[in-house]
Amino acid sequence: MRLHRLDITAFGPFGGSQRVDFDALSTAGLFLLHGPTGAGKTSVLDAVCYALYGTVPGARQTGQGMNLRSDHAEPGTRTEVRLELTVAGRRLEVTRQPPWERRKLRGTGTTVDKAQTWLREYDAPAGAWKDLSRSHQEIGEEITQLLGMSREQFCQVVLLPQGDFARFLRADAEARGRLLGRLFDTQRFADVEKRLAERRRTSEARVREGDAALLADAHRMQQEAGDAMELPELSPGEPGLAEAVLRAAAVARAAARERLTIARCGLTAAETDHEAARHTLDEARELARLQSRFAEARQRAARLEEEAGAHREAQERMARARKAETVAPALELRDAAEREHRGAAAAEARARVGLPGSHAGDGPAGLAAAARRAAEELGGLESARRAERRLAEAAEERAGLDQQERADEDVLREADAWLAGWDTTRAGLRARVESAQEAATRAEQLAVLREPARRRLAAARTRDELASDLERARQRALASGQQAVDARAHWLDLKEQRLNGIAAELAARLTDGEPCAVCGATEHPAPARKVAGHVDRETEERALTASRRAEEQQAEDERRLGVVREALAAATAEAGDTPTDRLAAEADDLERRWTDARRDASALHAAHEELRRAEQERERRLDERQRAAVRTAARVTRRETLEREQSALERELATARGTAASVAARAAELERLAARLTEAADAARAAEDAAQRLKDADARLADAAYRAGFDTPRDAAAALLDDAAHRELQHRLDDRQNEEAAVRAVLAEAGTAAAARRPPADPDAAQRTAAEAARRLREAASARDAAARRCTELDRLSARAAEGVRRLAPLREEYDRVARLAALTAGTSADNERRMRLESYVLAARLEQVAAAATVRLQRMSSGRYTLVHSDDRTGRGRSGLGLHVVDAWTGRERDTATLSGGETFFASLALALGLADVVTDEAGGVRLDTLFIDEGFGSLDDQTLDEVLDVLDALRERDRSVGIVSHVADLRRRIHAQLEVVKGRSGSSLRQRGA
Repeated sequence: MRLHRLDITAFGPFGGSQRVDFDALSTAGLFLLHGPTGAGKTSVLDAVCYALYGTVPGARQTGQGMNLRSDHAEPGTRTEVRLELTVAGRRLEVTRQPPWERRKLRGTGTTVDKAQTWLREYDAPAGAWKDLSRSHQEIGEEITQLLGMSREQFCQVVLLPQGDFARFLRADAEARGRLLGRLFDTQRFADVEKRLAERRRTSEARVREGDAALLADAHRMQQEAGDAMELPELSPGEPGLAEAVLRAAAVARAAARERLTIARCGLTAAETDHEAARHTLDEARELARLQSRFAEARQRAARLEEEAGAHREAQERMARARKAETVAPALELRDAAEREHRGAAAAEARARVGLPGSHAGDGPAGLAAAARRAAEELGGLESARRAERRLAEAAEERAGLDQQERADEDVLREADAWLAGWDTTRAGLRARVESAQEAATRAEQLAVLREPARRRLAAARTRDELASDLERARQRALASGQQAVDARAHWLDLKEQRLNGIAAELAARLTDGEPCAVCGATEHPAPARKVAGHVDRETEERALTASRRAEEQQAEDERRLGVVREALAAATAEAGDTPTDRLAAEADDLERRWTDARRDASALHAAHEELRRAEQERERRLDERQRAAVRTAARVTRRETLEREQSALERELATARGTAASVAARAAELERLAARLTEAADAARAAEDAAQRLKDADARLADAAYRAGFDTPRDAAAALLDDAAHRELQHRLDDRQNEEAAVRAVLAEAGTAAAARRPPADPDAAQRTAAEAARRLREAASARDAAARRCTELDRLSARAAEGVRRLAPLREEYDRVARLAALTAGTSADNERRMRLESYVLAARLEQVAAAATVRLQRMSSGRYTLVHSDDRTGRGRSGLGLHVVDAWTGRERDTATLSGGETFFASLALALGLADVVTDEAGGVRLDTLFIDEGFGSLDDQTLDEVLDVLDALRERDRSVGIVSHVADLRRRIHAQLEVVKGRSGSSLRQRGA
């Protein structure tokens, strides 16, 4: 890679446009970049890095590129960096413009232009540049691919920062590892470590999960086995847990089976004892039953002997009752005939009570003849009844005609009165409809004018408010503008004061024995002192912040003023110049008239409806009047017909009534007389028949009693028993017979008699013995069942635990293998004696290459005295692999690089930087680096060492390579003729190129 030309505009301290011709500087091989402190030497290198990668090195890259713009640049000048270089045989031109905040072209305020990037390539045959891309991402990928280095690698290899390598020289293993990791891209090895650690954690979690399930089963087995099982004192994930759990489970199963055998033997013995106790209990109960049965039979026989007399009397009474049963039908027949006779006599007496005196002594035949005569007279009154009903109907119809006539007269009178005022009513309703229609039309016209008037009134009020706001906004804008001018002037004054006293600020950081950041000297005989009123960096930055805030406030106030002006113009265009009070009065009057018109127009529908209902009412009343006239004519004819019919019916009824008040009354008298006569005749015949049947029954009863052996019918009736008494007496006789037979049977049983001769039985004692045996049997059965359940559950849990161990075995093997690899790559394994991580191992190889490459130049710079060697020894409790020592040829001893002096540290770090650049270049694919920069550190060297260092750097020019040295050392300006000077001024820095 060779740099040809660099153009800088408004970048860093450079307010204008500057150009660096690297082709001219590279002609001499070595060139010097120098200038005062703060002039912008490092900014030249930042511009090269920004052109290639779009960012600047380290902490200077903040704010997405917004801070790269020079504070000295003109407002209209945009920041731009253009670099022309040759890489991989291609001549390219990269142009970058960071984001730019500028004033708007129209209006007030600022806007931000996005960052821009261009990449062009020179076409030698055509002799012209051709565009390749304008995409940030594509250009970045293209540059990185061509250079073969990231930004961090480029800043370490091409822009050699001596301070960084001095720190690298003295750093510990962790710090060296971070730097080398960025340069050699060993992230893939760190990823391998992380991947193995993640796999170890994942496998460990799965193993722990399986062991936790195994321990859970073990706890459940311990609950089942009780004291017969002891759990291993191991945690999930520890080795040997599965084997210990399986051994404990086997012991628990053996103990459980032994307990089951003991429980089964106990159950067999308990069953034998229980069966013997039950047999003894049954024998005792049977003996007690037989002894009790014999004693009870003797007691029953004694009672039967005492009741023998009463039994004989019952047998005699049952014999008389059976004889009387042959007379019972005759007795029942005579009783029924007597009851019938008494009922018939009473009915005849009741029937004769209501008869007329002329028929009181008549017999059944006379009473029947009188009833026939009354019925014949009643049949002759049926025609008179129909006439009487018709006369009542005619009277009722005539009353209805009179009522209809009065109702029709009322209808005619009301219709005539209503129709007389119809014309006046119709005229009034039509007038209301026309008035409401006019009001509706007027409301529509006013509604068209109402909304524009309201908008004009609102605009007029807004116009009045904005007129007062405009003056206030104008005053605020003028005040903020003045404040912005004052704040910027104050900041510029403070900045000038700080630049005048910058030497004192730098001198405050000096330490005896440490090199100066400006000249590199380690002695400081007369450092500058701060004077009264010295302005430090914080004060300047606060003033700058205050100035920017004032400018932002000014822009905001200007924007608000413009907004108020635009709103006022819009409101004035809408409202015009008419005063607000006048517009309000006009709007109120228009609103009032619109409201009145809408209220009047709302009655239009009601008026239409009322007119329609009135016309319907007129038609209805005309129709009613016509129908009433027709009904009146029909009623006159009907009334005449009814009067003729009533006269004929009244003559017929006068003949039929006789002395009764009406035909119905006469008919009712005849119906009652015929009914009483008929009833009396039937009752007299029934009484005669009942007396004859009673006489016949007495004769048959006397004959039956004599035949049964009774002296009189009365004796037979006394001996007769009813059904309940007969059943009760027969039941007593049967019970006596059954009891005698049962007692004789019990006393005749041989077993019962033999049991009675034995001693009394004791079933309670046998019951207690049997209950105790049953309790022992239940306890033995429960113990056997519990032991069987325990064995079954332990077998199930053991099988599940064994299956879990079998499934977990491959996972445990994988975990052991991954854990060993992870510990080995992480440097924590006992097999890794030097505790070296995988990434550190790879970086150690790279560091060994760097030390070898640096030694070639270090021996030349130190006249063969020093050699850099790589060490993989451990330091303290840290890890090994990235140690760096220096071998002193004068003493023959190896010592730490921290023991080097300031000058020795410089050329050792310079050799290390050059060696690192060679190794990184080879790692990046062998891209040739034709331009290098070395930043600071030469002030710590004596003349001889400086000559040797310059000889080494001069040797880098071989094969057309150029080296740029960034330094304050005055002796270098004498030794190196090709120079690029950075000149500092109040309007910004500038570049001067000489000796090229």
